[in-house]
Amino acid sequence: MSYRESFLKYLKFEKRCSKNTLVAYRKDLDQFEEFVFKTVGDFDVQTIDAKLIRSWMVELMEQGIAAKTVTRKITSLKSFFRYLLRQEVIGISPADGVILPKVPKKLPVFVDENSLHHLLDDGYFQSDFEGVRDKLILSLFYGTGIRLSELVNLRQSQIFFSEHLVKVLGKNNKERIVPYPRSLNSLFEEYILIRDANFGSSEQPFFLTSKGKKVYEKLVYRVVKKYLALVTTLEKKSPHVLRHSFATHLLNHGADLNAVKELLGHSNLAATQVYTHTTTDKLQSIYKQAHPRA
Repeated sequence: MSYRESFLKYLKFEKRCSKNTLVAYRKDLDQFEEFVFKTVGDFDVQTIDAKLIRSWMVELMEQGIAAKTVTRKITSLKSFFRYLLRQEVIGISPADGVILPKVPKKLPVFVDENSLHHLLDDGYFQSDFEGVRDKLILSLFYGTGIRLSELVNLRQSQIFFSEHLVKVLGKNNKERIVPYPRSLNSLFEEYILIRDANFGSSEQPFFLTSKGKKVYEKLVYRVVKKYLALVTTLEKKSPHVLRHSFATHLLNHGADLNAVKELLGHSNLAATQVYTHTTTDKLQSIYKQAHPRA
């Protein structure tokens, strides 16, 4: 087994990385290996140095690849060489001395509260199977902040209707339990009735297509984009925008940052703190409008 395959096996079974994460790591390592062969004619982990890694980083940036993507690729290499170091394949990691490119911070994009209330409360959804399903999908995203992959893989056994809780499997296969608004129970009931009338009630993926198959990420993305376009002019209209809206609105209403971190399933507080910039901007705006000497 090659070092690369051994590393990917370690990520899958010991670190319990998601399928998407494993695909990204494999792609990054494949691209680096291709670059090394092209540059020096041979791929040997013992002879790779920081200079070679920096050369790859420069080539990526000259190709116009975004700094965020380049950073992810170099981070993949850092993880790979740290693994080889622990396995005593190499004595020093050539990636440790490589400085990552600066990634400009982007504030999260979110939909304002009134627009989302308008969308969910004012008759935008049809009463047929797809309309009922789509309304529940958007309501669940905004009501819980769960990720796209978490919603797509949801099963009915993960929803605790009497407790108003949903259990999801997040990144690195970590389970978390998230509360949802009590008002969603009537939507859940309506969807389950129309779904079971059309496709039966066997234990199956919770959200189905109009043909009775499990929904897929592109379909859900299109559904969210379609309905958000009715109430916002934001350039980006995606499930992640609803996740951002969930977090931002919680903080705007005084939620504790650590509590929001747990609800979102973030592994560290730094990932959640990006939302405080948005809430601080709102506070500054209110201050400037309200204070006589602002």
